Amino acid sequence: MNMNIFQVALVQPLANGLVLFYNLLFHNMGLAIIGFSLVLRFVLNPLTKPYMESMKKMKDMEPELRKIKEKFKDDKKKQMEAQTQFYKEKGINPGGGCLPYILQIIVLIALFQVFNKFLSGDGILKLNDLLYAPLKFPEGHMINTWFIYRDITRPDVFSIPGIPFPVPGPILILAALVQFISAKIMAPVVKKQEKMAEKTKQPEDNVQTAMQSSMIYTFPLFTLVFGLKFPTGLALYWFLFSLWQTVQQYQSSGWGGLTPWISKLGLIKSEDTKK
Repeated sequence: MNMNIFQVALVQPLANGLVLFYNLLFHNMGLAIIGFSLVLRFVLNPLTKPYMESMKKMKDMEPELRKIKEKFKDDKKKQMEAQTQFYKEKGINPGGGCLPYILQIIVLIALFQVFNKFLSGDGILKLNDLLYAPLKFPEGHMINTWFIYRDITRPDVFSIPGIPFPVPGPILILAALVQFISAKIMAPVVKKQEKMAEKTKQPEDNVQTAMQSSMIYTFPLFTLVFGLKFPTGLALYWFLFSLWQTVQQYQSSGWGGLTPWISKLGLIKSEDTKK
């Protein structure tokens, strides 16, 4: 069995974890993905929790950061040095913001390889190459990949007469929607950065915050576009992983950029909508 480091370190453990949950959860791969995704998210929580805490600290320390930007608005180098020192003193890691997304992408790539192992006709043989001895499937075994309305090894799309392109299914739409909600919750940080960037009149800041704002829409769009080709099982994983992250963000910083929308529904009273 010839496997590279990526397979041994990540793909193989994920394949075995997925099959373990498949055996535990009534031999249904859809249920296995749900159970395994939740456990995997719990295991990775110690890595993403510091990111959430840093984001909350950055939000709380925004007035002090604004003062630093205003004080050194004419000296970019000193401004960066002062910000770096400030982050260090407060225990903030601004570079950790993309960690949850990096983790999602790495695991997504690994799971994509796992799914590819049993997408072909001799899928069981390929999948067995990754499995530890107690979890190997017997020859001729058929994996149950049907979940609710779809074979999860196939893309979550529908063909509608008169429409020349595939239409995203419910799971894929939910995955993109949760991505959008997650990004919107982070919007207050982006908005405050935009105000500071405009006040200090530094083009670099405007470009950075513009990119951050565009991510609110580009990430969900990418989820929909690429999800049209991905197995439904990956869309299901992406939805669950993103949902957990969104709940964490809500617990850390409230509704954030969704506050105006939520307040219009009469669910909360917002003092931030006028800011």
